Amino acid sequence: MNADYVFRVGFRLDPTGARADPDRFETTVEVPAVEPGEEGWLFFRDRLWRGEVGDEPSVRAFLGERLGVDVESVSFREFRTDRASLDALEAAIAADLSRFNADDVDEVLHKYLGSSIHVRG
Repeated sequence: MNADYVFRVGFRLDPTGARADPDRFETTVEVPAVEPGEEGWLFFRDRLWRGEVGDEPSVRAFLGERLGVDVESVSFREFRTDRASLDALEAAIAADLSRFNADDVDEVLHKYLGSSIHVRG
């Protein structure tokens, strides 16, 4: 799948036996989306709500594990994808709408990703 969840992440360094200046940093983190149907593909449903981070402590912990730092702040920026990957995601959602408590695919996408879908190419 050619898609990523894009986050803005803030973290602080707390070195032992040293000082860092600055000690707080912000960066953009891209987490590759998992192929629909594979374990982890429901990341958007489980972690996002209306284009925002749904459960900030769990998303901070998730991203902190990947970055190897304690994440202090996180915000969701966009779901960056190409047309083929978005089509595959939409097809997987349509195949099991009851899982999302929605009437159609557009409702699901808006419910979780808001207007934060950015289709490239």
